[in-house]
Amino acid sequence: MIEAVIFDLDGVLLRTEELWDEVRERFVRERGGRYDGAAQRAMMGMSSVEWSRFIHDELGVDEPPEAISREVAGLLEERYRERLPLIPGAVEAAQRLAAHWPLALASSSNRSLIDAALELSGLATCFRVTVSSEEVARGKPSPDVYLEAARRLGVGADRCAAVEDSHSGIRSAKAAGMRVIAIPNPSYPPDEEALAGADVVLASLDELAPSVVASA
Repeated sequence: MIEAVIFDLDGVLLRTEELWDEVRERFVRERGGRYDGAAQRAMMGMSSVEWSRFIHDELGVDEPPEAISREVAGLLEERYRERLPLIPGAVEAAQRLAAHWPLALASSSNRSLIDAALELSGLATCFRVTVSSEEVARGKPSPDVYLEAARRLGVGADRCAAVEDSHSGIRSAKAAGMRVIAIPNPSYPPDEEALAGADVVLASLDELAPSVVASA
């Protein structure tokens, strides 16, 4: 019996993976660092604490990780306020499920970006709980952010359904013991092994109906 639904943000409600890639690449290159496709894939699912340290340690940017995280998040928020990249059907899907279950958000984004996205989309009232992976010990694919979201909701993790798009996110929610509804990211699709761990695979948010969640 599903008692709560927990959404990922980037790649599920917002089409931001390409934007994150663009902003971080420009940031790294302008500061004399190295950047390629492997760097983007390595950082998918990392918390801000983890990816800012990765940029410092592995990509050759001298600024302290805390400053890297703050500056990159600021650049992303500027872009959000110019035009929030909502995925078609995101608002309707969240509202549809919020009419049936308490919702939470479990995201790898910085806290400031979660708050800005929910403010700009008008979805803040749909989510009872929001958790950034910078607020827990480990980012995805570790289960920490999902377990914390369930804890704050007061619902057992095994009574939650998670909506995810990426290999790291799917693994994170499964490791937390949740039912996983995957909507694969078309630009950065999850690998076959991760996708095989999902309980339901959908083509788009339009297919995310209460009946699908209830039977996950």
